[in-house]
Amino acid sequence: MCLAIPGKIVELVAGPEDWAIVDIVGIRRRVDISLVAEDGAGPGDWVLIHVGFAMSKISEEAAAEQMQMLNMLGETAAALEEVGGDGGAGHLADVWPGSPPGG
Repeated sequence: MCLAIPGKIVELVAGPEDWAIVDIVGIRRRVDISLVAEDGAGPGDWVLIHVGFAMSKISEEAAAEQMQMLNMLGETAAALEEVGGDGGAGHLADVWPGSPPGG
């Protein structure tokens, strides 16, 4: 299943194209933010990422809800594997700070 995973923009990448470094549960990746650039996306903003693109800006609360949904669906490990993280992490508590133990 392909689901979007939340990430927090930590810095914008200088250049003619809209790229940012995004923190996805401790994993930093370069992400195309062209789809949310008109919304004024910048450091500190949360975005939903799918196949290397920030699809929409979201609140921190919505990001936490998305991670909980991924965990409930059993998709946390697959989502992290997609961004190059630890595909063995099986529970939200392993990857999302402040989440309850066991998801």
